[in-house]
Amino acid sequence: MPRPLGELEDAVMTRVWKWNRPVTVREVLEDLQQERSIAYTTVMTVLDNLHQKGWVRRESEGRAYRYEAVSTRAAYAAALMNDAWSQSDNPAAALVAFFGMMSEEQRQALADAIRIVQGPETPAPGPGAVADGGER
Repeated sequence: MPRPLGELEDAVMTRVWKWNRPVTVREVLEDLQQERSIAYTTVMTVLDNLHQKGWVRRESEGRAYRYEAVSTRAAYAAALMNDAWSQSDNPAAALVAFFGMMSEEQRQALADAIRIVQGPETPAPGPGAVADGGER
């Protein structure tokens, strides 16, 4: 299970996930600088750390690197939820408490996700159907 990202790691990964393409340190820096004062070397160090932790892969481009996410933000969130749930001594109670915290929109998203995971339901055979699929 991955460790939760730190605040600056999350800010960097948010951009990498949102842009969904290989990015440079300079691109991330310029976007981050719209919100905070931050140095090029800080962003470079964070991306290098994320690479070492397995969050991003990188490819050399001239004297710099382009960084790309290894997995999605959804996969990251799922891993965090799974880790938290698996640490509970009463997983059913943890789920009930979690569901109780959800908004109606989140509960609908959960219902949709369950339908996707379960796949299309096969309707039960109607009256007069033959078990082997043949005709009468």
